[in-house]
Amino acid sequence: MSSSIARYEAFLLKNGSAISSLESSLRSITWFLPGRFKDAELASEALSALLNVMSLYHDTVLDRIVQANPKYRPLIPASLHTRYTRAWCEKSNVYKWAARVLQLIKYTELLVEMGLRRKVSSKAKWRSIVLLEAIKAALRFVLLRITRRPILSPPIPERDFDPMSLPPSSNNSSPTLAPSSPSPSPPATPDHLRNNHIPLPPHSLLSGRSESSVEEYLLPKAMTTSSVKPSLSLVRPISSPQDWLAESIYILRPLVYVSLLVSDRRSNRPLITVLIMEFLSRNLRRTPPPSAALERTEHGRRDRDMLWYLLRGSIWESYTRPKLEAFATRASHAPLLGLFGAFLHDWIPLIDEYYYYTAP
Repeated sequence: MSSSIARYEAFLLKNGSAISSLESSLRSITWFLPGRFKDAELASEALSALLNVMSLYHDTVLDRIVQANPKYRPLIPASLHTRYTRAWCEKSNVYKWAARVLQLIKYTELLVEMGLRRKVSSKAKWRSIVLLEAIKAALRFVLLRITRRPILSPPIPERDFDPMSLPPSSNNSSPTLAPSSPSPSPPATPDHLRNNHIPLPPHSLLSGRSESSVEEYLLPKAMTTSSVKPSLSLVRPISSPQDWLAESIYILRPLVYVSLLVSDRRSNRPLITVLIMEFLSRNLRRTPPPSAALERTEHGRRDRDMLWYLLRGSIWESYTRPKLEAFATRASHAPLLGLFGAFLHDWIPLIDEYYYYTAP
């Protein structure tokens, strides 16, 4: 078994760019499968879940290989998110496995719901969804207890380099051996040694650029305070009870929302309750300083995720869905927008039927 895994990892390293391109192509196909044939949404989500799980495994393998072999390390430094989550994965095995299980559930939860909808009763399906949300909330509290910091999404390192940038492996040459035949021509003399009396042409950065354009070019390449901080210090620990309460409310939102949906799916009580929790968590959380780039990015992501409420509950039924249906009907008669209109017509029923398409 171990030899098979080793052979597959060697194959992955050798063909990383081809596998990455295949993953990207298949992931694009999954967007257009729903509505094409019976149970097309199940086939689409099964393919998407398989790709996500395989990508998670590939990322783990590539990260281990890159960290173990300096020649594979990319020249561009890792992102702040990758540095922070990788540091916690290396520091705590509990964090590493809790984060991986949490991400694995997130990748497969919609597929599980589709299977439950076809095999069990509606009551059993909703109980299973509540159980999934309870497991996710418990895992997030485990991560919160270990780090004592706001939880980032995703909690695991992301692939921060292109597999195409990996140098090709060579079995025919060795860096310790001299070449078998001498070079046909001597190496060219550098320009600055040919004639020191003739000035070289000015660099493109210094010619035809104003001071402001030079600053615009250099500023993105300058190091910030986050670049030199220790990885575990990129997010400050939670210190006050108010911060703990804000993060706890944010973690419990999905569990409270689905628990209320099980008992009362026709009223606005679940939506209003979760919106109150959302705004309460947002108002209680601390305001990070400008230097806390990673925490500010996470807060921005949470704020953008509030747009998903346009696809939930009575907001979806009375406002968003009628507008999307009207737009899809008008677009279906337009020459270029017809494909997009058909795409919307195929996806709108799925939002009505499945919770995890728009779950918080």
